[in-house]
Amino acid sequence: MRSSLWCGRALAAALLMSGSALFAIPTASADPDAQTVSPAPAPDPAPANVAAPEPVPLAAPDGPDIGAVTDACRQFGAALDFAATNYEDFAYNSAGSGNDVNYQDPNVASSNVIGRTALREAASAGMSAASTPGLPDDVAAPMRSWSLRAAKLLVLMGIRGGGDSLNATANDMNVDAKNAQMACAQNGGRA
Repeated sequence: MRSSLWCGRALAAALLMSGSALFAIPTASADPDAQTVSPAPAPDPAPANVAAPEPVPLAAPDGPDIGAVTDACRQFGAALDFAATNYEDFAYNSAGSGNDVNYQDPNVASSNVIGRTALREAASAGMSAASTPGLPDDVAAPMRSWSLRAAKLLVLMGIRGGGDSLNATANDMNVDAKNAQMACAQNGGRA
């Protein structure tokens, strides 16, 4: 007990002494009368024939190409919006019958054509976004996956697939869309 008390006091004394030593160091003052300034020697003139050094270019950052991420995510976001807007009518018109989809219903038939056309264009735009030069793979991969599933969904609609397979594929697309949006956000973009 006594040695720990002594060590604590010795440490405190050492800290106080080093602290007081800091106060003894001369400090600069803004008052010109408080100190004397000796003139600095004049710099040597640069030789006339010596060229200025070339600036060293900055190395490319190790992070993602922000321009590529921004462009790809914007394009992918537009593809998502286009697909969702045009698939929505088919989803509503074909819902409610479980696995059975009444493709003979004129509303289902019409929205099927519109939805497939939109999915074809959106899948192409999504794949194009995923192929943007300089786009990190963690952003491109969910875009590619979404685009392939969009192509799968339009094929299912074209062959008049059942509601279960349509819903499963649409759910998988939603997961891919969320993953792509998160990857965009983590890399400085927005889908």
